[in-house]
Amino acid sequence: MKISVLGCGRWGSFIAWYQATVLKNDVVSWGPEGDYSYEVLKTTGKNEYVSLDKSIKLTCDLQFAVNHADVIIISISSQGLRGFMKKITAYPVKDKIFVLCMKGIEESTGKRLSEVLLESGIHRDKIAVWVGPGHIQAFTQGIPNCMVIDSYSPELKKHLADNFKSNLIRFYYGNDIIGSEIGAAAKNVLGIAAGLLDGSGYVSLKGPLMARGAYEVGKLIKAMGGRFKSAYGLAHLGDYETTLFSEYSHNRRYGEMMAHGAKFDKLAEGVMTAKAMKELADKYGLEMPITEAVYEACFNSHAFEGGDGAKTCMDIILKLFDRETKSEF
Repeated sequence: MKISVLGCGRWGSFIAWYQATVLKNDVVSWGPEGDYSYEVLKTTGKNEYVSLDKSIKLTCDLQFAVNHADVIIISISSQGLRGFMKKITAYPVKDKIFVLCMKGIEESTGKRLSEVLLESGIHRDKIAVWVGPGHIQAFTQGIPNCMVIDSYSPELKKHLADNFKSNLIRFYYGNDIIGSEIGAAAKNVLGIAAGLLDGSGYVSLKGPLMARGAYEVGKLIKAMGGRFKSAYGLAHLGDYETTLFSEYSHNRRYGEMMAHGAKFDKLAEGVMTAKAMKELADKYGLEMPITEAVYEACFNSHAFEGGDGAKTCMDIILKLFDRETKSEF
């Protein structure tokens, strides 16, 4: 199978490694010329996560990468997807399969990322998403995990999951693309909340965060036309260990550092996802207090402007305890 992986950051470089090293596919790894991640791989053949197999063709030529592929896997910042698709669709892509290995909601529109592809002219039967838990650092040590392939097309998700599976990743067929995408994006928001708790010394609250967070996300998924129980699947609840507890989680680390009044300098998709989810909650008339708290902490807390970051953030989190008593379900 001919695979092009567009984006060579943390996940993009891992996917290229996995496709070439584990699955023995014909892989092109693309990154923009001058981009730090691309230049590191070009210069050294490796980064802090993987060493690229010598069979991988590394390029900054987007046309070459698009034309090469039967399957195009995209792993870039979610907020840049729409603009990126304008570049991709300048080339013939009618027969290409697109797999989104990225987690987020478009902040400016509230659209799921597969919807961005649909609006970019990609046929729904050619779109899939790859979500679920997994540490790159664990995968490259041979420690396995479970993930999900979902799609509008039952045939496509079966084809991809069956061809992408290995002893390193057990794939499940997703059965709710709305729930898979929203759940995967929303877990990053919960990751920031977990980091705030870690950084402020309230680690014991991460249990309630898991339970109430999944319930909150399930309500949003249902309101958007998906299945409530999808929040309890691999895309969301199943990814909590990776996101809420791991030292490798960018979103958890972002929240932890914010509680100390410091900025995390790597991509944390949960920040803009919190903004998008708050706007979706308003649109659907949903009460989503955890999402609201994370949004307030990220955008209105002034945690990065000096003073006691932990107190500022926790004042927002602890407002959740002032809410009226109600039935759990």
